[in-house]
Amino acid sequence: MEDAILRVAQPSDLAHVLEFWQTAAENDSRPVDTPAAIEALVRRDPEALILAVEDGRVVGTIIAGWDGWRCHLYRLAVAPDRRRAGLGGRLINAAEQRLRNLGGTRADAMVLDANERAHGIWAAHGYHPQNEWSRWVKPLT
Repeated sequence: MEDAILRVAQPSDLAHVLEFWQTAAENDSRPVDTPAAIEALVRRDPEALILAVEDGRVVGTIIAGWDGWRCHLYRLAVAPDRRRAGLGGRLINAAEQRLRNLGGTRADAMVLDANERAHGIWAAHGYHPQNEWSRWVKPLT
């Protein structure tokens, strides 16, 4: 097994990413990701979706979104058989570097309160809950 290569997603990767998220990402409390949504992300910001690829398969993802004002990190996911090997940290570091290069000065990470397995990696990389804020959501369907 070779070391994972980090690179931005290409349109040909997107179906594999959606399949990967079904087994490696937290999916219980959110609508299912769609091909149209991930295609729109890559079309709008071609470098936002960063992949870890190993032996030709997607083994990790992170979305590093930048709206010109704020930096947002989403969909950090690592294949179950590759967890606890530093891959998640490499993805976080790559995402942060991308955001710094764009002029970002602070990043927030979307981490579910109930996803306690994810809390450790974010804390290890200097993130902490911001208790004075709550996320309010509304589906735009």
